[in-house]
Amino acid sequence: MGGTMNSSPQRPGLVSRRNLLQAAGLGGLLLAATGASAQAPSSDVVVTIKGAKVFDGRWVLEADTVIVEGSTIVAVGRGLPPRGTVVEGTGATLLPGLIDSHTHIGANVKNLRDALLFGVTTELEMGGEWPPGARKQAEVNDTIADFRTSYDGVTPPGGHPAELLPPNIVRLGSATPAEARKYVDTIVAGGADYIKILIEGGEVLGHPGLPVLSTAIVEETVTAAHDHGKMALAHALTILNAERAVRAGVDGLAHVFIDRPHTNEIVRLIARSHTFVTPCLTLNSSIMGGNGKALADDPRVTSKLSPAWRKSLSGSMNTWRGNTFQSVLETVAALHEAGVDILAGTDASVPIPSLSGLAHGASLHDELRQLVRAGLTPVEALRAATSTPARRFDLRDRGRIAPGLRADLLLVAGDPTRNITDTLSIKKVWKRGVEVIGAAVA
Repeated sequence: MGGTMNSSPQRPGLVSRRNLLQAAGLGGLLLAATGASAQAPSSDVVVTIKGAKVFDGRWVLEADTVIVEGSTIVAVGRGLPPRGTVVEGTGATLLPGLIDSHTHIGANVKNLRDALLFGVTTELEMGGEWPPGARKQAEVNDTIADFRTSYDGVTPPGGHPAELLPPNIVRLGSATPAEARKYVDTIVAGGADYIKILIEGGEVLGHPGLPVLSTAIVEETVTAAHDHGKMALAHALTILNAERAVRAGVDGLAHVFIDRPHTNEIVRLIARSHTFVTPCLTLNSSIMGGNGKALADDPRVTSKLSPAWRKSLSGSMNTWRGNTFQSVLETVAALHEAGVDILAGTDASVPIPSLSGLAHGASLHDELRQLVRAGLTPVEALRAATSTPARRFDLRDRGRIAPGLRADLLLVAGDPTRNITDTLSIKKVWKRGVEVIGAAVA
C-alpha cells in the first residue's frame, strides 16, 4: 500500500462519505465489529484444491490442482499429489479473488465483510475517509476484503458530492491549482494510493449546475499525482468532461460517460491515450431507471445481505433519461473493441435512496453480467475483475492464480468462463489462505 495513515488527511471542514454515513444515521456502523475476529494465516496450514477447472485470471489452464501453504499459492498443475486438507472441486471452477475497481467503503468494515462473502477479496475505494488507526486495523483483518483508497477526491467548493449532503454540512474544495496541489500533497502524505478528480456538473445526477473544476485545476492535479508517482483517476459522467480528463492526462476514467452516445473521436482518444475505463454499468443502470431487485431476490444473494442493503439494492436512482442504457452498453463495446482496458467496478457505497441499486460484493457479479451484455466474452469479463485491475493498479501479488501469489481464491459451482452468472454460485472463498466462513451458498 501507499503507506498507512496515522491521522485522517482531511482539511478542516472537508466532508466525505464517512460524513454522509453519519448524516444518513449510519454513523454507528463505522468500524463496526464483523462478528468474527481478525485471522492471521498460519504458515503451516496446507490446502489442496483438486478437480476444479482453473481460470488463472487470464486463461483457463490445463491444471486441475492448486496447492496453498499459509497465505501463498505454492503449486498449480495437473495431477499433483494432494497435501494437507483436500477440497474437492469437481464440477466447479476456481477463480482468483475478485477485485471491485470502484467502491466507497465509508470506513465501515461491514461493507468489506459483505464484499468478501461474495468473493470480492479487494475493493478499490474511489473516495472515502479513514479515522486514525482504522486503516491499519482493517489491513490485517482477514475476515474482511482488502482495499486501496484515494481518500476524498479533488473537487471544487460546492462541487460533487455536496449535492448529496445535508445543507448544514459544508465541504471545502479546491478553488485554484495551487490548492489542488496542496491537497494532493496532504493525502499522499496520509497514505493515498492514487488520486481521484471529480469533474461533475450534476447533469445526469439530477443536480444540474454544480460547480465544475477548471481545466487548469484538473491538469495541475494530474501533474501533482504523477509527481508523487501516483495514478490520477477521473470521475466524469459526460462525454465532454471525459474528454477534458483524458486530454489532461489521467490514467483512468472511474466511470464511462452516459449523457450521449459515443463518437468515433472519443473512442480513438481514449484508446490512443492508453486510459483505462471502469464503466460501472450497474450504477449507470440505476441512474437510468433500472434497479437491482432481481439480484436482491436471487437466493444466492438474499441470505447474505441485511434488510437495509436488500432494500437499497432493489431501488433505483432514476435521475437521467436523456440517453438509453443500450447506448451505454454500445459505448463499452466500442471501447473494448478499440483495445481499451475495461475494469469491473460498481460504485457501491451506502444504503440510502439517492445511492440505491447497488450493494457491496453482490453488485460486482451483476457488473460482470452487464459487461457480457456489452459484448465482452465471459473470460474477458472475468479478466476485468481479476488480472486487468491488478495490472493497472500495480497489485502484483493478486488477480491471478500462480505460484508465489496471494491465496485470494473463489471456488464456484459451474463454469463462469461459459456462463458468467455462475460466479454467484459460491462454494468457498479464501483471503490470504484463510477460508471465509459464511461465504458458501446454502
